[in-house]
Amino acid sequence: MASQARAIGARHALSTVAEAARSQSEQAYLRIRDRIVCLDMPPGSVVEEGRLRDELDIGRTPIREALQRLAWENLVRSVPHRGTFVTDVNITDLARITEVRVVLEGHAARLAAERIGAGDREAITDLLERLDAAELTNPRELMQLDREIHGQIYRSARNAFLENTLERYFNLSLRLWYLVLDHGVRLREAVEEHIELLRAVIAGDGQRADECMRRHVIGFEREIRKVLVER
Repeated sequence: MASQARAIGARHALSTVAEAARSQSEQAYLRIRDRIVCLDMPPGSVVEEGRLRDELDIGRTPIREALQRLAWENLVRSVPHRGTFVTDVNITDLARITEVRVVLEGHAARLAAERIGAGDREAITDLLERLDAAELTNPRELMQLDREIHGQIYRSARNAFLENTLERYFNLSLRLWYLVLDHGVRLREAVEEHIELLRAVIAGDGQRADECMRRHVIGFEREIRKVLVER
């Protein structure tokens, strides 16, 4: 019995260590990802692992695991004998990302309307109230609200595979939005589109939710393209 108890204790200890390691890796991933998306680490810049370790107070292994995940998501790239860099952004990327998002986001909105539950309804009602109170003069607040709205739609679709895929492409799109944030692009239109979208989801109108989301994604792409061409 004593040996069995020791074995169980050892397994528990190993499990705890593994969980802590995963937690650090996830924390490193989220914090570096947000720096890239918000342009604190701009496109084309060098990723300095030592500096990240110091600033985030996270060890070498979790940082490297996070960078591997970010490379898979096309937010960083490693160049042999040169180092790791934040990926550049261009109009071609914008077009390819939009091709994926317009289909999958529309489908997610349709599923959300068809599968909406009481908890989803409450969360979406709260988002509608926040949209109504949002200040159009605060683009960063609206960006954060946009992120929460899309995340809620993904969760309401009740498909973890779809949610994970959309989160990846949304982060790529969000970085493009931060590039053009100071140009004051279509903020009022975005708010109105979100309101129409969320109302369609609450009403259980899958077709209208799909159409609203597609129009929203295409409108964003059009505005970003216009600014990138002028840059």
